Amino acid sequence: MSSKTKLLFVDDHEMTRRLFLEAVSNDSLIIETACEGQDALTKLRTFPADIVFTDIKMPVMDGLILLEKIRIHYPNIFIVVVTSSDRIEDAVQAMKAGAYDYIHKPFDPDVIMTVIESITGHKKILEENLFNGIDRRKDYRFENIVGCDPIMLQIFDKINDVAITNATVLLTGETGTGKDLVAAAIHYKSHRKEGPFIRVNCAALTETLSNSELFGHEKGAFTGAISQKKGYFEIADGGTIFLDEIGDLPIPTQVSLLHSIESRTFQRVGGTKMFKANTRIICATNKSLPTMVKENLFREDLFYRINVVCIDIPALCKRKSDIPVLANYFLKKFCTETKKNIPRISDAAMKILTQYNWPGNVRELSNIIENAVIFCKGKEIVPANLLKIGEKPHKKAFTLNLSSWSLPRAEEMIIRKALAETNGNLKQAASELNIARGTLYSKMKRYGIQKP
Repeated sequence: MSSKTKLLFVDDHEMTRRLFLEAVSNDSLIIETACEGQDALTKLRTFPADIVFTDIKMPVMDGLILLEKIRIHYPNIFIVVVTSSDRIEDAVQAMKAGAYDYIHKPFDPDVIMTVIESITGHKKILEENLFNGIDRRKDYRFENIVGCDPIMLQIFDKINDVAITNATVLLTGETGTGKDLVAAAIHYKSHRKEGPFIRVNCAALTETLSNSELFGHEKGAFTGAISQKKGYFEIADGGTIFLDEIGDLPIPTQVSLLHSIESRTFQRVGGTKMFKANTRIICATNKSLPTMVKENLFREDLFYRINVVCIDIPALCKRKSDIPVLANYFLKKFCTETKKNIPRISDAAMKILTQYNWPGNVRELSNIIENAVIFCKGKEIVPANLLKIGEKPHKKAFTLNLSSWSLPRAEEMIIRKALAETNGNLKQAASELNIARGTLYSKMKRYGIQKP
C-alpha cells in the first residue's frame, strides 16, 4: 500500500460530503467522493480506494447493494457504512453483510480516524501474511481450541471471518463449551493481537461498583475512592475487552455500556473528561438474551448493539467425534503438567467417555481426564481411573497417597485434585482445602496451575 491511504466517500447529499471532507482533512489521506452507488462503482474503475465509506439510505442504489457489488468486484477494499444514530438495525445488517465497521452522523473526526487507523493496521498485517505465503483461511491450529468435527470447522471459519473485522461479537452456548477460548482466538487472530485481551466476569460486578470497574473512577468519586483508578475499558485500549456472562450485567451499567458503544467514548465515574474507546468488544452468555429482553431483564437496544455477529458454540454432545481428540489432548496436557508418562487411554475407558453426554461440556471432560491422570498408576487410563461420570465425587474420596512425594509436590497434587473434584470452581475448591481463595490463587500461581 502506498504511503497515503485512499478513501472514497459515498453520499447523495452534497453538504454531507463536505462535512466528511472537513472531518477527515489529513495529509496522509487521498479522498474522493461519489454522489450515489453507481457513481462510486464508476470511480472505483480508476481510483484504487483502500477504504469506502458509504451511506446506506441512497436513491437508485443503496449502500447495502453497493457493499455487495464492491465485495464481489473489489474484495480487497474495506467498507465502512455510515448510519444515523437511530438506525442501528442498518449497521447490524451491513456488518453481517461484510462491512468492516460503521460510523454515525454527525461525524466525529476522532472516531473516523480511529476506524481508518484500525483498517490500515489490519491491511498491513494481511499484506505481510500474503507476502509470507500464509493462507489464514486454511489455518485451523487455534491455540487451546481442539476439534475436527464439521461443526467446529465451521466455527473456525467464522472466527477467521470475524477476526479481520472490527465487529462486536456475541458468543452463545452452554457453560463449559469454551466461549472464552473462542474470544481469545478472535483477538489473537486480529490486528489487535499485540494489544491487551481483558476478560471481565460480568456476574462478579456489583451494581454499585460495576461502572467503576468498567470505566474507572476519579479520586473522591464515592466513599472509598481514595485514588484515581483506570477501568477495564481504559486498560484494554488498543486491544479487546471480553465481557463474559453479559446477561448478568446490572441494568444501570447496561445503559453506560450502550452509550460507550454508540459514542465510542467513556467517562470515569466522578470525572468530566471523555476518553476515546479504541477497544473491540466481545460478549458471551449462556442465557437467552431475547427471552431476557422480553422479560425486561436486558435492554433491547444493547442486545442489538452487541449482536452484530453471533457465534453459537455447540455443546460437546453435539460433536461427539471430537471427544477422543479432546481426551487425548487433555491427557497430554495434564501429563506434561504433572510430569507423568501415560501414553494412552484404553479402548474401554474411551468407550465410556464417548458414550457419555457431557452436560458440563469440555470443562467437565477436562476435569475428568485431569483427575484420571493424577490417580493413574500404570501406562494407560483405564475405567477404574475415571470418576463415576455424571456423579459428584464423595468427599471421602478426597484422599491421596503422599508417601512417595515431597511436601511441595504433595501440596500441588492436593490442589489439582480439589480443582478437579469441584469442576474447576475456585470458591468450592478453597472451601474443600479450608484455605482462603486468595491463598489458593497464590499457590496455583506458584505451581503453574492454570485457572480453569
